[in-house]
Amino acid sequence: MTERTATARQPGGTGARSAEDSAAAGFERLYRANVEAVTSYFARRSADPHVVADLTADTFVTAITSFASFDRGKGTARSWVFGIARHVYAAHCEAYGQQRDRLERLAGRRDLEPDQTEELLDRIDAERAGRALVTGLGTLPDRDRALVELVDLAGLRPKEAAAVLGVTPGAVRMRLMRARAQLRRQAITTNQTRGDDHD
Repeated sequence: MTERTATARQPGGTGARSAEDSAAAGFERLYRANVEAVTSYFARRSADPHVVADLTADTFVTAITSFASFDRGKGTARSWVFGIARHVYAAHCEAYGQQRDRLERLAGRRDLEPDQTEELLDRIDAERAGRALVTGLGTLPDRDRALVELVDLAGLRPKEAAAVLGVTPGAVRMRLMRARAQLRRQAITTNQTRGDDHD
C-alpha cells in the first residue's frame, strides 16, 4: 500500500476531504444556478417576504441534506431542486391550512434585515403578474397547472418538467399545448369582459 493510498483511506484523509470539497462545490454551483428561480417560484405563491425566504431556505436545506442521493440519471439538477420546492410548498400549504404549529413557526421565525426585506418585496412585486397567472391557473387540472408553472413560469424545459411530475416528455408536450390553449381562451374572454365593463 502506498502512502497516498493509505492517506486517502484514512478517515478524514485527503481523499475524503477532496470528495467533501467536491460535493460542497457542486452544491454551491447548484445553489447559485437555482436560488433566484426558486425564490421567484415562491414569490409567485406568497406576497409575504418572510414566507418566501423561509420556503426558499427550506428547499435548499432539504437539497443539501439529500445532495449525496441526487442521481443525474433521473433528471437535471434544476428539475430535482424544483421537485423539492414543490414538496416544500405542498407541505407548507398543508401545515398552513390546518393551522398547526402556527405559534411555533411565528416564535421560530428569524427577523429579516431591512435590505433583505426590501429585496424580497422587490422580487414579490416583480412576480405580481406571475401570481395573477398562478391565480388564473386555478381552472386547470392540478397536473396541467403544475406543468404550466414549471415550464412557463419557472423556466424548466419540458423534459425537466416531465421528470419533476413523473410523466413522459410526450405527455408533457400534449398537456402543455392543451393547457396553454385553455389559458388563451380564458384570457380572451377576460379581456372581452373587461372591455365591456369600460364601455
